[in-house]
Amino acid sequence: MQVGNARYLKPGDLPDTIAVFPLGGALLLPTGQLPLNIFEPRYLAMLDAALSGNRLIGMVQPALGEPAERQGQGHLAPVGCLGRITSFAETGDGRYIVSLTGICRFRLLEEKETHNPFRSFRIAPFIADLSARDEEDAVDRSALLAAFKAYLEANKLEADWESVERASNLTLVNSLAMMSPFGPAEKQALLEAPDLRTRAETLIAITEIVLARVFGDSDTVLQ
Repeated sequence: MQVGNARYLKPGDLPDTIAVFPLGGALLLPTGQLPLNIFEPRYLAMLDAALSGNRLIGMVQPALGEPAERQGQGHLAPVGCLGRITSFAETGDGRYIVSLTGICRFRLLEEKETHNPFRSFRIAPFIADLSARDEEDAVDRSALLAAFKAYLEANKLEADWESVERASNLTLVNSLAMMSPFGPAEKQALLEAPDLRTRAETLIAITEIVLARVFGDSDTVLQ
């Protein structure tokens, strides 16, 4: 995988320790683009460190059920996603507006002792994510698009169907998963899906559940 002028092809291309940004409800997936508005001093420091180094940070959710007052400092979800800073701007009021491009998922190992205000962990990257395009043919694209269309119609929303049709299965699945308005538990399930086909199937299943809650019969909506 190439992101900007950096290539990530093998384990040696990835760090074994990464600063993490805990953010509930945020989902970053490989090849996906995640905009962030950074204003807390500890995370401004994290961005400064990343920009002066390898430009990589780890997005991870607080552990499900973690009390709100401890989110970010308490337990974290076991799996996150490594992202490269591919867009950066500084505002007049001291905020950073950045965009992350997803590279690969990782599993958190042990936390590292540092003097930084942000947290860092040793990680085990999901190396298979670097060649995820090999999985594209396994995705049921028609079923995914049917669920997406039904969700749009149920919520009276529009989509740029020309762009949707041009998107690869990898881009389509991961983009729809990231844009989905689901809760932290559903977002974590999408992140931890073992492969692209399973992620697509999980996204369809969650969408059908949401539609069934609204209409009482998702089969009718999806026809």
